[in-house]
Amino acid sequence: MHKRKLGRSSLEVVPLAFGGNVFGWTADAATSHRLLDRFVDDGFNLIDTADVYSRWAPGHHGGESEILIGNWLKKSGKRNRVLLATKVGMEMSAERKGLSARHIAAAVEDSLRRLQTDTIDLYQAHTDDAATPLPETLEAFDKLIRSGKVRAIGASNYSAARLQESLDLSESHGWARFESLQPLYNLYDRAAFEDELAAVCRDNELGVISYFSLAAGFLTGKYRQESDLTGSARGGRVKEYLNPRGARIIAALERVAGDRGVAPARVALAWLIARPGITAPIASATSLEQWEELAGAVRLELPRDALAALDAASAPDQGS
Repeated sequence: MHKRKLGRSSLEVVPLAFGGNVFGWTADAATSHRLLDRFVDDGFNLIDTADVYSRWAPGHHGGESEILIGNWLKKSGKRNRVLLATKVGMEMSAERKGLSARHIAAAVEDSLRRLQTDTIDLYQAHTDDAATPLPETLEAFDKLIRSGKVRAIGASNYSAARLQESLDLSESHGWARFESLQPLYNLYDRAAFEDELAAVCRDNELGVISYFSLAAGFLTGKYRQESDLTGSARGGRVKEYLNPRGARIIAALERVAGDRGVAPARVALAWLIARPGITAPIASATSLEQWEELAGAVRLELPRDALAALDAASAPDQGS
């Protein structure tokens, strides 16, 4: 399957990544292992997770997703067929958070242990840490690469200014630089990335792996009104999309999807895959049937008129 380079790194990824936030949360261990097996057997390779997944769930403490992935790697023997991406920086406890050198050094050891691997392919700063000087964070990441514990580093949830400052500092000090950005980006949430971040990524040849690629499930088309959110684990997030602009986007998605006999989610991901500068959108599934529909996005080439219709319906300047 065709792969894309991640920034200037040696990592090459199939242009659709599996989001590990569901592992051990909305997908139990047995289901998660089946999904991972299918993901790899279908020719895909980038699995994205974080140390904090899924601390938000009742009774969870963080690390659940990494543990599940690590157990699957040990059981399946497929470590050499995947790229593991995880993150550090979100609060695991009052003492375990941020991007200080001390916390990064401890957190990477925890992630390596949970993942049952010697190397993390892509280690990402989960969110900017204004309390820690950027040089301290970047030097700590550089040491991990020099030690062989990490192959490449990336950033998530950084502003354009802080991302550029980080890249400039790494260049001036000779440190390993961020090779990717993980931003919020989908057909609905466009402005935050397109206004400034896209240019920084383009000018510095960064890879882009978007999260919430299906807008927390809204772009599947199954949420039309607040009553549809009952029982949904992400209902609170989806509610903000239930407005006239959201309705226009869903209508356009359904027209394009109907013309091709596929689900709206496949079209939403295909739109992202076709966007300039996007390396691989991240999407999650909790069943093999869901994954099969999503996986088809890499083979769905949308013609110009379809892309134009989706662009017009989702244009950020239309308001909500």
